[in-house]
Amino acid sequence: MDDKLYKEALNLEYFTVGYNSLEALFSVFFGASAGSIALVGFGLDSIVESLSGLILIWRLRKHNIYSEDEEMISEKKAIKFVAASFFLLGAYVFYESAKKLIFVEIPEPSLPGIMIAILSVIIMPVLSFKKRDLGMKINSKALVADSKETLACTFLSVPLLLGLTTNYFFGFWQADPLVGLIVVVFLIREGREWWQEANESEEE
Repeated sequence: MDDKLYKEALNLEYFTVGYNSLEALFSVFFGASAGSIALVGFGLDSIVESLSGLILIWRLRKHNIYSEDEEMISEKKAIKFVAASFFLLGAYVFYESAKKLIFVEIPEPSLPGIMIAILSVIIMPVLSFKKRDLGMKINSKALVADSKETLACTFLSVPLLLGLTTNYFFGFWQADPLVGLIVVVFLIREGREWWQEANESEEE
């Protein structure tokens, strides 16, 4: 039963990496075509999400290969890697949000971008819930941490959707960078909490 849960968790991470890779490809392509910095930035965010997924694949594939102590060591490393990706993503979102506000970088209308954002808003919460549920069942703190980063992708999708739709219909482009700054607070807080968790585990 435990092996089955690990296999299910591994499949979720494979899906995460595959989906985010496609999301990144289409977001960057359509974003560059429309001159939309927000959409290109969202595509780069998807690359960071793929990195987190690859980290978890590395972790989960170690199951039943190494001893319990070795698995605990790799678990702590995975938690730190996921925490670091929170910081990286937070720094990027802050930079892009501030730059767009300061230099008035307005995303061009993009219907494909709106569709990408809608798909992300629908898919990512479900994926996050499944990851968290499995993470709790197999007692993987790294998988639970990754589920929160997947959820963070939803929070990034919302301002993207707001920014693109309000710009498309009303010309109100400020929604994206303003909500993006709020997302930064969430990302940095979560990254700090999981980094501290890894350090506390090392002291035990």
